[in-house]
Amino acid sequence: MKICLAGTGAMGEIHMKALQKLDDVQVISVNSRTDDGGKAFAEKWKIPFQSTSLEECIDRPGVDAVILTTPSSMHPDQTILALNKGKHVQVEIPMSLNLPDARRMLDVAKKTGKVCMVTHTRRFSSPHREIRRRIQEGKFHLQHMVVETYFFRRTNLNMHGAARSWVDNLLWHHGCHSVDLAYWVQNDPNLQVWGQKGPNHPELGIPMDMTIGMRSKKGPVVSMALSFNNRGPFGGFYRYIGDEDTYKVYRDSMTDSEGKEVPLDGMPAFDRQDVEFVSAIREGREPESSAASCVPTMALLDGIEKSMNRAQ
Repeated sequence: MKICLAGTGAMGEIHMKALQKLDDVQVISVNSRTDDGGKAFAEKWKIPFQSTSLEECIDRPGVDAVILTTPSSMHPDQTILALNKGKHVQVEIPMSLNLPDARRMLDVAKKTGKVCMVTHTRRFSSPHREIRRRIQEGKFHLQHMVVETYFFRRTNLNMHGAARSWVDNLLWHHGCHSVDLAYWVQNDPNLQVWGQKGPNHPELGIPMDMTIGMRSKKGPVVSMALSFNNRGPFGGFYRYIGDEDTYKVYRDSMTDSEGKEVPLDGMPAFDRQDVEFVSAIREGREPESSAASCVPTMALLDGIEKSMNRAQ
């Protein structure tokens, strides 16, 4: 399988590491914002073709699929371009910046019959998958899911400290992942949602702090705190409070209420995610985290944003 990768930032690097572990998978073209950056990335990963034109990269002979790690605002048009060219698409976080764009992308995916997958990586993380399995099997009864998402991001830099050409969005990126996780873990898209946000950063133009609340008609509640002002360890911290126990999750590990590690399969989430994308294409099926399964997430985000705006 031959793949076109769009984007040479931190997420592009992560995908390259995962894709190199797969048999008969080769990235044959890479699209970059700048020519110098693209050449350096292509040389590092031994990619035979690079261009600042996404269309040129997609049109390289033999390309089967496209992975987009570009800025979110570009995702709808880039996804539709690739789908209409007959390519399967995996869209890096999140699928778009608004609900209408998400629906527009899904309509094209259905029309073309191509795999269109969203990289909600937490769906592929071993601890979250284990929690979901226990809920589905009736072994764990969730009462309260608590999510803390912390970064120190007062300047426009990525996770490796490099300058970004786009502004990250606390709600439509990081909040999107956690809202998706809450709905996916419970298998319940019909959640009541609300939120509040702090003041916008004077230069970045986005709120740096926010809270999100969610409630299921089945009983469980979800509390989220998100900040770009936090000094200290960064990332997502999850606490699943249930009748049987309380589990704490960070990255690909999970501990119980006594601090004991819960045995898991140990497969990195990003590896499992790219395996799923390639497998869904080869098997001709809908992937986990398909565009269709993620539109409910975008509807929830849309409701949260509207509640935040009403509260201003």
